[in-house]
Amino acid sequence: MYKNESQGLMRFALATPRLLIFQIPPLHIPPFSKNPWQKTLLLPNLKNSITLPPTTTPPPPPPRLQTLAPFRRRYRAMTMTAATTTVVPVKEKIDLTDKERQIFERLLQVLRHFNLQTQLRVAGGWVRDKLLGKECYDIDIALDNMLGREFCEKVNEYLVSAGEETQGIGVIQCNPDQSKHLETARMRLLDIWIDFVNLRSEDYCENSRIPTMRFGTAEEDAYRRDLTINSLFYNINSSSVEDFTGRGIADLRYGKIVTPLPPKETFLDDPLRVLRAIRFGARFGFTLDEELKVAASDNDVKAAIADKISRERIGHEVDLMVAGNQPVKAMAYISDLLLFWVVFSLPPEIEPPASEGDDRLGVAYMGAAWELMQLIGCSTFNDEQTRLTLYSALFLPFRKTVYHNKSKKIPLTSYIFRNSLKLKSSDAEMVESLHNATEKFITLIPLLISNEDMEVAKVDWKRETIDVPVDSKLRILAGLLLREIKNFWRAALLLSTLIYPSNIDSTTNSPIDHFELGKRRELFKKVEDKIINLGLKNVWEVKPLVNGKDIMSILQIKTGGPIVREWQQKLLEWQLANPSGTAEECVDWMREAQSKRARTD
Repeated sequence: MYKNESQGLMRFALATPRLLIFQIPPLHIPPFSKNPWQKTLLLPNLKNSITLPPTTTPPPPPPRLQTLAPFRRRYRAMTMTAATTTVVPVKEKIDLTDKERQIFERLLQVLRHFNLQTQLRVAGGWVRDKLLGKECYDIDIALDNMLGREFCEKVNEYLVSAGEETQGIGVIQCNPDQSKHLETARMRLLDIWIDFVNLRSEDYCENSRIPTMRFGTAEEDAYRRDLTINSLFYNINSSSVEDFTGRGIADLRYGKIVTPLPPKETFLDDPLRVLRAIRFGARFGFTLDEELKVAASDNDVKAAIADKISRERIGHEVDLMVAGNQPVKAMAYISDLLLFWVVFSLPPEIEPPASEGDDRLGVAYMGAAWELMQLIGCSTFNDEQTRLTLYSALFLPFRKTVYHNKSKKIPLTSYIFRNSLKLKSSDAEMVESLHNATEKFITLIPLLISNEDMEVAKVDWKRETIDVPVDSKLRILAGLLLREIKNFWRAALLLSTLIYPSNIDSTTNSPIDHFELGKRRELFKKVEDKIINLGLKNVWEVKPLVNGKDIMSILQIKTGGPIVREWQQKLLEWQLANPSGTAEECVDWMREAQSKRARTD
C-alpha cells in the first residue's frame, strides 16, 4: 500500500464500524402452535394463516432434526425479541401469471395421465420472490418420489400422447466433491426453462463431509436448504405455500438471514452457502443472524470455502453481488466476516506485500465510487461499465501490486480475476486498463482544469509526442488516452477523481464525508466538459487520414514494420492536434517531417 496516497483513507477505513446494530423496540411475533406437528404458521396482520399439510399421527422428528431442540429454542427467543428497522410486506397468497398457471396445469395433466401420486412443489427463490410481490422466472420443482430426469421423460411421453412436440432434456450430474449433491434435469415448457430435482435427505458418515443421499420428505428437504427464507415450497397439487421449518415466512417478514439448521453445520455441508447468505442479506437489506456471522468467520468454514468449493462457483456468487443492487454492502460483509482473502485468494508472493486494512480500504473506495455514480447519474454508465468500475475501485489499493510468474511481473488483479474468481479474461484486462488509465488521468487533470498554459512536458507517460503548441499537445495526450480506454473513459475519470490530491478532512469518521463526494462530482463534470469541448467524446471512432500503404509509398519501402508503426502513431498525433486537417495536409506534414529527419540523420 502506498502511504502517501492513503494515510487519511486508512484512518477512517479502520475506524469505520464493522456492522451497524440498530436498537429499537422489539416487534411482537405470535407464538407458534404448542403442537410442533401442526403445520400452521400464524402470521401477524394477515387475514388468513398459511396452513400446511397435516399429519394424521405425529411422527418422531427425522434423526438429524432431533438434535435441534436447543437451536429451535434459541431461534424462538431471538424472533420474540429481535429488533429490526422495518417489517417487509409479505403477500397472503401467491398470484400466478397466466404462463405459470399454464405450466403448472400441464404438469398436473402429466400426473393425471399416468395416475402418478407425485407431489409437485416449486422450491426456494421463486416462492420467496412471489411472496415479496416480485416476478421470478427461475422455477425449480422438487419431486417427492422420482428423479427429475424420470419425470421429464414422463412429460415427453405425455406430449407424444397429446400429439405435441417433445422437448430436449438436459441433465446436470451431481458432484459431491464440489458440494453439488443433486442430479438436476432441465427442460423447456411454454418457452420457460424448468429445473426438476428430487426431494432429498442426507446421512453423514462420522469422518466424511460428503453425505449419502436418499429420497427425503419435504420437511427434511426444507431443513437441508441454505436459508429459512429459501426453504419455502409452493405445492402445485394443492395450490398452497408450505413452510416446513415453521419460520421461513416469519424471517422473510422480519428481514432475517437465518439457516434452518445450526449455521456451522449448514456451512460445512456446502460452504458456498456463506456467500449466498451474504448475497441475500445485501440484496434484500436483511439482518444476518449473529450465530450465522460467528459461523461464517470460523476457521473450519474458511478452510472449507477455500478447499471444497470450485473457484468458478465462488466467482459466480461474487459477480452476482457486484452486479446486484447493494454491491458495497455485500463486499463490506465479506470484509467484516474476515473472508476477503479467502474469497479473493492471493498468489504466494506479491510486491509490495498487502497491508492490514487494505481490504477495508478497497471497500471504502468501492463505496465512494458507488455513491459518486449516483451523484453523477446512473445513466452515465451502462451495467457492464458499472460492474467493472466497482471491481476496479475495490482493487484500487492493489493497482500497482504485482506477482511473479516465472520471469514475468503480472498485475495482481489479473490473478484475482483469472485464478481466484475464474471470471472472463476480458474482465481482468479491462480492470488493468482502467487502473492504467486512472494513473494517466491523474497527470492530466491539473492541465484539463487549468485556465492557464501549464507545462505539458511534466506528463511522464514514458513516450514522446510530436512538437506542437501546448493546447494541441494536451488534445493529443487526452485523445490518446481516450482511444486507449474507449467508452470506459468516464469510468477511468471517476476512479481518478477518487485518488486525485485535494484538500480532504481526514479527521472525519464518515467515509462519505471523507471523500467529499460533492467536490469530486464537480471535478468529474469539469474534466468531462473539457474533454467534450475539445471534441474528443468519441475520438476512438476517428479513422486515420493516411493508411499504412500510403505511408510505405511515401517512405518508398516495400514492407511494413516498426518504422511504419512509428509513422502511424505520429500521423495519429498530428490528426489529434489538427482535428480539421485534411489527408493532403497530413501527407504534406509527413513529407516535411521526413525531410527534416533525413537531414538530421
